[in-house]
Amino acid sequence: MAEQLNQLFDKLAGASRLLIEAELKPLQGDRFQPTGFPDLGAATYKRADGTPMLLVESAQSMANRMEAVCWDEVNDEIVEPLRGLPHVVSNLDNGIAASSVMESHRLSSYYLIENTPLKTILVEKIGGDLKGKLDIRKLAKVLFELDAGSILHGVFIAKKDVFEGRARLQRLLSSFIEAEDYTIAASGGAKLDRFDPKGSAGEDGTKGSDEGRGNIIYARTEFTARRLVAYFNLDLATMRGYGLGEAANRLLIALALYKLFKVLDGGMRLRTACDLEAISVIVTRPHGIQLEPASLLSEVKSALPQLIAACEFDPAYTPLRLKEQAPARKRSKENTENEGGK
Repeated sequence: MAEQLNQLFDKLAGASRLLIEAELKPLQGDRFQPTGFPDLGAATYKRADGTPMLLVESAQSMANRMEAVCWDEVNDEIVEPLRGLPHVVSNLDNGIAASSVMESHRLSSYYLIENTPLKTILVEKIGGDLKGKLDIRKLAKVLFELDAGSILHGVFIAKKDVFEGRARLQRLLSSFIEAEDYTIAASGGAKLDRFDPKGSAGEDGTKGSDEGRGNIIYARTEFTARRLVAYFNLDLATMRGYGLGEAANRLLIALALYKLFKVLDGGMRLRTACDLEAISVIVTRPHGIQLEPASLLSEVKSALPQLIAACEFDPAYTPLRLKEQAPARKRSKENTENEGGK
């Protein structure tokens, strides 16, 4: 029985937000490595009271991590509890496929939106004048039926031939990790060259260090903090505003809970030098809700197939597989810190 989950559905019935905080700690030791940004490095700032603060993981990166727990990398398909949840898969060359679950920018990924059938489906299903007012509720309904995760993580289809680039939904589920009252833990290391420690210049005059030869000494900056917290925010008011109905709303809430608790349960190895674990999880809004994360995650896993079936997706679990129409181009490694992440 999904007793805890059903009680949570009832308590969230009139709430505008579900806010959850998870206090974290390094799995071993005290040090951790935060996310870094080009030409910036670690993102640090101060609160109004002077407390030094550090961004450990960004909203775009956490969105990618919450999506990753929904995908079975071995079998290259959506995980078993989510079978039947609509998503888009695009067949590329050499047996490779791209999915809206794993692609940065979801449906607006080059490997999905450049499939002419997908553009046609979006325009035909939403209807109306491409230059007129865009019906957001209809857009949400169509996206929910094509790729339900887009409702939670948002989507921005910046294509002029799809409602002039105005087809956009904001994130309903967002998350980030911050460190309070941090201090720097400076260290360093060396890459030793047993054959050419000095990194002698090459015959063409190039420096050995330019080619990776020679001993290389480097500095390393890690951090410790008084408190590490992961914040999760589910925008229930906007979700209901889409008018998708009670069955859809319950599915989206359960899907959000599955994502965030799966991340906390085993997806907190953010980097080699940043392996974290949750030591407490609390609901800060609405007030008065107590959670048992392990048992709630178990209930959610059991309930998801029924919640998916209740939405009566048509057709039931047939991922929209679209043969790529645009010329294939070389894929570059996605940067999870790219603001358009998910």
